[in-house]
Amino acid sequence: MAQTLIQPYLFFGGRCEEAIKFYRAAIGAELQMIMRYKESPEPPPPGMVLPEGWGEKVMHASFKVADNLIMASDGCGAEDGGFNGFSLSLALPDEAAAQKVFTALSAGGKVGLPLTKTFWSPCFGMLTDKFGLGWMVTVVSEYHA
Repeated sequence: MAQTLIQPYLFFGGRCEEAIKFYRAAIGAELQMIMRYKESPEPPPPGMVLPEGWGEKVMHASFKVADNLIMASDGCGAEDGGFNGFSLSLALPDEAAAQKVFTALSAGGKVGLPLTKTFWSPCFGMLTDKFGLGWMVTVVSEYHA
């Protein structure tokens, strides 16, 4: 039987390619594949209307951060962006790595909790990046699982 996985699929409301470039620089994301709407082997399903000029937009992409696969798209319009109700948690091996990633991800975004010591981690912080995606950056400790 195949392994069951839960993988995030993020919709960037027309900013997917920009987001992938940002994550490549900020956290070392590795692009696995990208397909634009104009490259689709089939036309959009009945009732689905893409905005004018979206042929170059990203229909589907996947990228890896360490061993984790993240899928992404521009969605079907600018209104598809927005990441309410969840954050991605990024666990790192030491404080230097956490500081580097936290600084990179927070560029153009908003820090909710600066990196600080907590009972579960020697270094933990929360931010929302410039795309509105929430991140929790933590250094792994004996409490983290």
